[in-house]
Amino acid sequence: MARRGETSTLKTIGRWSATLTPVIVLIAAGIGLASPATFSGWSPAIPWLLALIMLGMGMTLRGSDFAIVAKRPWALAVGVVAQYVIMPGVAWLITVVLRLDPMLAIGVILVGCCPGGTASNVITYLAKGDVALSVAMTTFSTLLAPILTPLLVLLLGGSYLPVNAPALLISIVQVVLVPVLLGLVLRRLLPGVVDAIAPILPLISVLGIATAVLIIVAGSASRILTVAGVVLIAVIVHNLLGYLLGYGAAKITGLDVAARRTVAIEVGLQNSGLAVTLAAQHFNPIAALPGAIFSVWHNLSGSALAAYWSRRPTGDPEPAKSAAGT
Repeated sequence: MARRGETSTLKTIGRWSATLTPVIVLIAAGIGLASPATFSGWSPAIPWLLALIMLGMGMTLRGSDFAIVAKRPWALAVGVVAQYVIMPGVAWLITVVLRLDPMLAIGVILVGCCPGGTASNVITYLAKGDVALSVAMTTFSTLLAPILTPLLVLLLGGSYLPVNAPALLISIVQVVLVPVLLGLVLRRLLPGVVDAIAPILPLISVLGIATAVLIIVAGSASRILTVAGVVLIAVIVHNLLGYLLGYGAAKITGLDVAARRTVAIEVGLQNSGLAVTLAAQHFNPIAALPGAIFSVWHNLSGSALAAYWSRRPTGDPEPAKSAAGT
């Protein structure tokens, strides 16, 4: 009975940590802005934080998550293609329209070229979307990231700053692919242990993202107030267009309403932690600001979108504008 009580408590902690992600990340950003000197020199921890988050993702994966390739290849293909076409393209367009400083531009492009964010699975569940498709999209976009992310950053961001695509590939393999595969191995070899800690993995993920945002904000505190406005505009437009165009792509390709919601969420929510890590490692703390701000904003907008869609049955016709949460 005690074990059941402990498991229930851990699940409750996991659910609340996911729900309160925007608040936790905002608090972390405030701490970093208020006391930047306290966290100077912490930037080497960022790749390890992301690796820990990706390890947790790997431990949550099951064989059934890959079976959707055979069962619903069209839906998965539409989602993954939309992920790597819409968000990078919109990111590049935003940098041109807003005439962003090269360092900020490369940061926005990094966010756009990253795979779907891990929070998308929870948001999809709350929005009454197709959770199995969401998990599959996150998984496959993540596995494709070591190849597609460096190539897209080079293609779209090379005109702003020199981009070392092979170095980006190595970093993504180290902090994304290896931890995910290790998580899969641990689930295979130690299923009891993994099941025992699974309920607190959302909390670990949220704390990892929050700590990374804190470090980036602290490292850029001297400039953040001068560029925060334009970066916030870029992030909001990027995110909302991701929802809208992702939903539209799913609709015109014939996917059902639940799948449309899923594709919209998967496209709109990015792995901003990876963008922050790559920016900090290969560019400049200023380049990491778009990813840090995206971490806060997409959790807020995703939660609002999920709340809206949760009140609408998936069987009802929905106007395309609902993908933007309007």
